[in-house]
Parts: sequence; C-alpha cells; structure tokens
Amino acid sequence: TGLTLVSPETIGKRLELLKEIVPQLSRVAVLWIPEHLASASNWKGIQRPAQQLGVQLHSLEVHGADQFAKAFADATKARDEALVITPNPIFVTNLKQLAALAIKYRLPAIFHLREFVNAGGLVAYGVDRSDLFRRAATYVDKILRGAKAADLPIEQPRKFELAINLKTATALGLTLPPSLLLRADKVID
Repeated sequence: TGLTLVSPETIGKRLELLKEIVPQLSRVAVLWIPEHLASASNWKGIQRPAQQLGVQLHSLEVHGADQFAKAFADATKARDEALVITPNPIFVTNLKQLAALAIKYRLPAIFHLREFVNAGGLVAYGVDRSDLFRRAATYVDKILRGAKAADLPIEQPRKFELAINLKTATALGLTLPPSLLLRADKVID
C-alpha cells in the first residue's frame, strides 16, 4: 500500500541526459553498492540503455563512504567521461562529498535527488518527492474513511523532476544545451 519511490526506468533516462550533456560520451562510470537492492537494481537496469546508446559502463562498486575518493580516482584512470550515481542511503548522506569529488575529478555526474544539485552536483533526475507527499494525503484520507490499507494498491510515480546546477557546469567547462535548460524544473545559477 502506498506510493513508491522506485522507478527503474529512470536510470536509463539519467544516462540519456548525460549523453545529451556530453554528446561524444562513450564511457560512463556507475557508482553503486552491490549489497543495496535499489543500487544493485539500477546497475542491472542501466545495462540495456547503455548498450542502446553505445556507451560502455565502468562499474565502481563501493561498500562505504571511505571508498569514494578511490572510486573517483579509478574512474579518472579508466578515462571515464561521466558518472551515474545510483540511489543509496550512503550516497544521500554524503551528497556534498560526492558533488565535490565529481568537480575535483572533472566528472559530469547525475543523481536521482534534487538535493544533489543543491549540494553542488551537476544534474539530478528522479521522482518528484513533493508530488508523492501530496498524493500520500489521498491514502490517508481513504484510510481515515474506512478503507483497509491492505486493499489499497501501490502507486507508481507520476511526476519526475530535472534539476541542473549551472555553477557546476561552468566549473566543469560544460555548455549545456538550451533545450535541456528549458526542460529543467530547477536551475541553480
């Protein structure tokens, strides 16, 4: 019962957005934690879109925040041109560190939460959590009116958001396509 944040198809969309930002993109690092279900699911889910876009993936498996710097250094050594960060609570609690490392290692990076962009990250695309919170009120209303929670379906996200940090784009030497900026729900100047 309820609303889910899980939206497996968004990992492919994030890769498409990176390809739009860096048109010659051919090699992308993917930061993920194998023990975490959503992170591992995203690693699996990005395989087909990468193949369709002609992008080679480089697995950056980590098991904790203490391995981030090494992972970014490995991405640079492997000549990765961008980075996809999969959903994971460890990544969420370390957004500023990840954003700073992406700038330090000059990797255009994308995440699933707008907070990544607020923390200095380049771009985020994912479920609009504000919309989910508003829609949760309908569930509360139904339950308060007598509906059994077990009888209510799990609803998929309906609204997604795109956030971009232009300061970070400038720091990375990127010129973002105007069409991308027009589609963005939030742009930090």
